[in-house]
Amino acid sequence: MAPHLLSFVLVLVVIAAAACVRGSSGCPTLDRDALLAFRSALSEKRLGIFSSWTGDDCCSQWFGVSCDPTTGRVAGISLRDESEDRIISRSGRSRGLMYGRISPEICRLDRLTTLILADWKQISGPIPPCLTSLSFLSILDLVGNRLSGPIPNDIGNLSRLTVLNVANNQISGSIPTSILALSSLMHLDLSNNQISGPIPGDFGNLRMLSRAMLSRNRISGSIPSSVGHMTRLADLDLAHNRISGEIPGSLGSVPVLSSLYLDSNRLTGQIPTALFSSRGLGILNLSRNAVEGEIPDVFGSHSYYTALDLSYNQLRGPVPKTLVTAAFVGHLGLSHNHLCGHIPTGSPFDHLEAASFANNDCLCGGPLPVCK
Repeated sequence: MAPHLLSFVLVLVVIAAAACVRGSSGCPTLDRDALLAFRSALSEKRLGIFSSWTGDDCCSQWFGVSCDPTTGRVAGISLRDESEDRIISRSGRSRGLMYGRISPEICRLDRLTTLILADWKQISGPIPPCLTSLSFLSILDLVGNRLSGPIPNDIGNLSRLTVLNVANNQISGSIPTSILALSSLMHLDLSNNQISGPIPGDFGNLRMLSRAMLSRNRISGSIPSSVGHMTRLADLDLAHNRISGEIPGSLGSVPVLSSLYLDSNRLTGQIPTALFSSRGLGILNLSRNAVEGEIPDVFGSHSYYTALDLSYNQLRGPVPKTLVTAAFVGHLGLSHNHLCGHIPTGSPFDHLEAASFANNDCLCGGPLPVCK
């Protein structure tokens, strides 16, 4: 065959191959087939969000589907029940309910960067383990469904993952240790599930993490001291678990920590002084534990708390006098402890109610009865 004829044949082969992969409207056939298989495992009738999933052009015509403009491959699936929005709810729009499961066929979309399937209430079944093969995945948001089973053990394979949100499901099992390999992870929300077992000891290796929301599970063991190495951590919520042991003093060293919820656990020991020396901490809730000893009297002009709740513990001694030097204290909860002595005068005590100090051993002075 002549060289020029061979070149012409090769061009025809390339064109034919492209035609097999890509539909006439620019949507890859293989991707479109995977989307249809994914859609076949789901049912949603109230809002009709799948009514646009017809025809060949899944890139620009299908609701919630987006493609990479360079490669033409499907890059994003974003399906969120927008009726959860308060403004839309007031408009009278009905709430969507989606039934079914997440089909493993979605894993054929090997260029997927975003998967959001959120707040549909009735999507059940497991998280497909094959999702961990989607090496380009950056956002995985499955909040607000009825998913069950464990987080895939090799979730750490998703090296580009920045958001992992499976909150408000029925996820069980433990936190996979491979999660520590997610070096790009910035937002982690596992709250309101049935997750048990300990927090991995090297949790602090997630140096990019800014929000760690693990509340309302069955997590046990202690709080890893390595959390103190997380320089970007702003919000840590471990409330309503079965966490025991002492509060690590290293938490006071997290430079941008603004909210810390450790309430309703089984924590013991004393409150680390370093925790009250933190300059950014604005919400601190240690209530409903078994924390003991005296409250460190180290407040000052750097202290700015919208909420400080130490109620329902075993704390003893006086109310810290340095609280009057705090820049601001909104809510203060010291009730149900063993505190004793005069309540200091001045701000913030002049705007607090008796409920803030109720059920202690021998506190007195406003807003409680006058000391004798």
